[in-house]
Amino acid sequence: MSRRLSLPAGTPVTVAVSPVRSPGDGVVRRGTPRHSIGSSTATLQVSPVRRSGGSRYAADESAEFVHYTVHIPPTPERAASVAASESATAAAEEVLRQQRSYISGTIFTGGLNLATRGHVLNFSDDKTAAAAAKSGNMSCKMRGCDMPALLNSGRPPCDCGFMICKECYLECLAGAGNCPGCKDPFSSASGDDTDGDSAAATDDEEEAISSSEERDHLPLTSMARKFSVVHSMKIPGGGGAGNGKPAEFDHARWLFETKGTYGYGNALWPKDGHGHGGGAGAGFVGVDEPPNFGARCRRPLTRKTSVSQAILSPYRLLILIRMVALGFFLTWRIRHPNPEAIWLWAMSVTCEIWFAFSWLLDSLPKLCPVHRAADLAVLSDRFESPTSRNPKGRSDLPGIDVFVTSADPEKEPPLVTANTILSILAADYPVEKLACYLSDDGGALLTFEAMAETASFARVWVPFCRKHGVEPRSPEAYFGMRRDFTKNKVRVDFVKERRKVKREYDEFKVSINSLPESIRRRSDAYNAGEEIRARRRQQEDGEAAAEEIAAAVKATWMSDGSQWPGTWTTAAADHSRGDHAGIIQAMLAPPTSDPVLGGDDGGGLIDTTGVDIRLPMLVYVSREKRPGYDHNKKAGAMNALVRTSAIMSNGPFILNLDCDHYIHNSSALREGMCFMLDRGGDRVCFVQFPQRFEGIDPSDRYANHNLVFFDVSMRAMDGLQGPMYVGTGCVFRRTALYGFSPPRATEHRGWLGRRKIKLFLTKKKSMGKKSDKMMDNDTEIMLPPIEDDDCGVTAGGDIESSSTAMLPRRFGGSATFVASIPVAEYQGRLLQDTPGVHHGRPAGALAVPREPLDAATVAEAISVVSCFYEEKTEWGKRIGWIYGSVTEDVVTGYRMHNRGWRSVYCCTSRRDAFRGTAPINLTDRLHQVLRWATGSVEIFFSRNNAVFASPRMKFLQRVAYFNAGMYPFTSLFLIVYCLLPAVSLFSGKFIVQRLSATFLVFLLVITITLCLLALLEIKWSGITLHEWWRNEQFWVIGGTSAHPAAVMQGLLKVIAGVDVSFTLTSKNSNSGDVGGEEGNEEDAFAELYEVRWSFLMVPPVTIMMVNAVAIAVASARTLYSEFPQWSKLLGGVFFSFWVLCHLYPFAKGLLGRRGRVPTIVFVWSGLISMIISLLWVYISPPAGARERIDGGGGFSFP
Repeated sequence: MSRRLSLPAGTPVTVAVSPVRSPGDGVVRRGTPRHSIGSSTATLQVSPVRRSGGSRYAADESAEFVHYTVHIPPTPERAASVAASESATAAAEEVLRQQRSYISGTIFTGGLNLATRGHVLNFSDDKTAAAAAKSGNMSCKMRGCDMPALLNSGRPPCDCGFMICKECYLECLAGAGNCPGCKDPFSSASGDDTDGDSAAATDDEEEAISSSEERDHLPLTSMARKFSVVHSMKIPGGGGAGNGKPAEFDHARWLFETKGTYGYGNALWPKDGHGHGGGAGAGFVGVDEPPNFGARCRRPLTRKTSVSQAILSPYRLLILIRMVALGFFLTWRIRHPNPEAIWLWAMSVTCEIWFAFSWLLDSLPKLCPVHRAADLAVLSDRFESPTSRNPKGRSDLPGIDVFVTSADPEKEPPLVTANTILSILAADYPVEKLACYLSDDGGALLTFEAMAETASFARVWVPFCRKHGVEPRSPEAYFGMRRDFTKNKVRVDFVKERRKVKREYDEFKVSINSLPESIRRRSDAYNAGEEIRARRRQQEDGEAAAEEIAAAVKATWMSDGSQWPGTWTTAAADHSRGDHAGIIQAMLAPPTSDPVLGGDDGGGLIDTTGVDIRLPMLVYVSREKRPGYDHNKKAGAMNALVRTSAIMSNGPFILNLDCDHYIHNSSALREGMCFMLDRGGDRVCFVQFPQRFEGIDPSDRYANHNLVFFDVSMRAMDGLQGPMYVGTGCVFRRTALYGFSPPRATEHRGWLGRRKIKLFLTKKKSMGKKSDKMMDNDTEIMLPPIEDDDCGVTAGGDIESSSTAMLPRRFGGSATFVASIPVAEYQGRLLQDTPGVHHGRPAGALAVPREPLDAATVAEAISVVSCFYEEKTEWGKRIGWIYGSVTEDVVTGYRMHNRGWRSVYCCTSRRDAFRGTAPINLTDRLHQVLRWATGSVEIFFSRNNAVFASPRMKFLQRVAYFNAGMYPFTSLFLIVYCLLPAVSLFSGKFIVQRLSATFLVFLLVITITLCLLALLEIKWSGITLHEWWRNEQFWVIGGTSAHPAAVMQGLLKVIAGVDVSFTLTSKNSNSGDVGGEEGNEEDAFAELYEVRWSFLMVPPVTIMMVNAVAIAVASARTLYSEFPQWSKLLGGVFFSFWVLCHLYPFAKGLLGRRGRVPTIVFVWSGLISMIISLLWVYISPPAGARERIDGGGGFSFP
């Protein structure tokens, strides 16, 4: 059907409106609205807008979209209506600006038995963006002219940004028509727009601009020269009559501007992939076939390639050969015991069997490594190019909510957190689609005020990064690198502006460092005043006010003179780490949808002309904590952020970062989106990025880089069902975190999962006991119904009404949060034109403005971070981050894979996506490994053990998860095996009766295959031999220190219920690359040489001492023996030396800084070892040597 817009009488324009339905259109979207033209236009009824609770987007219920462009010239009768429309728009923008200012200047608090309050910190209009864009020195730059510059829609006439007044502009047009700044011709549209928009133009000026004779003589613009037919239908000679009078306006040419102005066809040839000649099907030499202009958008966003078969085939063959060799070796060992030392033989065989089993579990998941690549250019073309549904070319990318967690400002310095926040705000992603949430689990005022300072400095740092394209976008890392900053920089103002920003950052660091002292002084001053007033009231009323005085002294005060609702410096009731109210503060309000360009106003630090100065939304969150309510540590804080972000921004994707992991590659978010939005991306639950660290000693003594895990094991798991979630640097699909099943999955049944069964989880299930059982199972939570207008069914499948009714019981009592779930699911869908997608979203559905953030929304967010919200819900059980383990990251990722989701390992570009810090001190590193290993033991003894995985998890994926929970138990056998060489040397026995050729051949084959496998892993993963060897060394160090302690702690928790608490790992504030002098380098690695004693060091020290003494004793015994057995000595010494080589970094860490250990320590150590060795020989001499010793042939004691 079609409808007709009845326009006012005398208007010679008729517009036909036809409803257009795109297949698969959902409700949660907004198309191009149909507005009437002018105030007197006859009404075109538009269906009312339906808004679901919690939705950040509005939706047109009629689902009708109109695709047309109408250009109508301004006429006298329309002047009043246009002015009224502009004034109404300006008034609406002013109201929106005031509301954004109120939200960003108000701190919201609330919680248990507390009313939600909004405390206005500084209610002042935020005119930074408007002032930067409109006010300032906007005068003409022509010499001798100071008239106001001519601005067309807030922009100068030329794209170069040269400021010129109207008179000078007309003079330039009358002359050569070139811009005085860039010497290029002025855009022809600038003159037309200036003529139409300027209300102060005189009749002579209008004739000068609109005269056809002058337009015909103007030079063509650079873009106009690229088209095949330019001005093909212009009015010649000012009219058809030839009398110089303007001809009657032709409305048809306005309605069909493309054909009327540029003719038919476009001769703008693409630069990539065409025009090189010799192409297939070329009719002439050097001429290709006409290019397909839409082919680039249809290219896949990602590409997956397997490792070269020249490397992978030998790698798999060597695994098979070593497996067979281990089988034969263990069989030979069992059949050939050592009767002289049967106990030594039994222990060695048991350990060797376990080591073979452990190696098999570690090697099987490495059979299918893959490499991935992302095409960011295709992503930009597909989601950020103008289309019929998105004529302005707004970004159609889904929103991303970034979570940053912090708990203790003393161990996690605010400056480190501030650099992470700044790198997020400056990321290369649409500003209106990005939101950053900081979780301060300690509720400290220091963190709060540091974030306020960060938001202020971001107004300088973010535009600087966008203008000059600096990398990385963490100021500490950027200014701390030793390289040529001017490389590839072409702007002449870069050096000057970098110097200014560097000075501003230094002042920012000083202000952050001074915050603790400032807070203390302020609190002391306010507390003193409160104490004086309390004493006055005591004297006046004659009543004791001791408690009131004490409470006033303990308070911590904000800068506006109000008490901080969070944790006080001196703990008090309702103001301690485990007992404080919930706090939410929008430090930066949500930005507008349209870019806000800055200008050279003279008052700013840098020139932001042509630079988007908007900032993403920044929110400070501190959840409520009360005694008697389990806050579940980091997992509970992450779930609170999930609920808060769902109400305030509801981005369909979530990026999780630790406070010390900043964005090193500003395009990292786009790379993650490539995998989420490509074909098959609807089955991807998360995209894990590799962890990279800086600030580590050059030798990487304690294997902090952990490249064998991140570049070998994780890349190999990517070829299965996907890598594990490792706690940071991960982009999640929000609906996957909500516990929903993927739209389709595969069950692996039969022997080793070889029989595959395809499941389409969006099909209707039959009601009954079986369906109820599936709903209660952890693997099945279906998406809530989302109406699909085209198909007449639900997008998530025809789901039982009982499933929808169970959502509040699962997710809590917030109706706004429950209503946001289908919105997030819709926004996270793939596009309809993606191959294989049945329920996609139309292109351009997300290229609409977001609704503004209001106080009621923030108040609702306060309610979902209360301490009691998760009671009688499934948060932490199957929804969100899973509780019950110190390694909640591994468990959360396991649950998603167990439901049938896939994950992706994004290791695509040469530039690291994220970088963080790692503990370089030996004690801190061991405690970090202890926490990881304890979590693995907890997983092993829980229902999250991969043995109980569902059929939707691949067999080799199960093996990988089972190995992740089982590896700490290898430490028990490793300790025994490290002591066996010493026991063998002390006793004079060996694990075999004699060193036969068969034993040596088996040992040689096993060792050679292991070395070849290591070389091939190094080849296809890109790591170095040094990194592989460091990993092997620390495997022994951790296996003899932290892992056995983790096994003991895990068993205590499982058997006796004793829960062991862990402390946070301290973050180093100097996270940048080491720069400057050698003296500073020693200070940067000062923690490396600090010796902090821990009980974890006892087993490795014992093993080293025992093996060293055993070598000395065995050597002395063999020398004094009448029949020396050199083969057994060499065998025992070789294995003992091998153990000591693995423990060498540990011993070096115990010695501290080189040169600090006195020489007398080494002298006395050698003497003590010699005395113990001689004493052992005297007490237990070798056979036949007693007579020689007693006869005076040896030594004797007086």
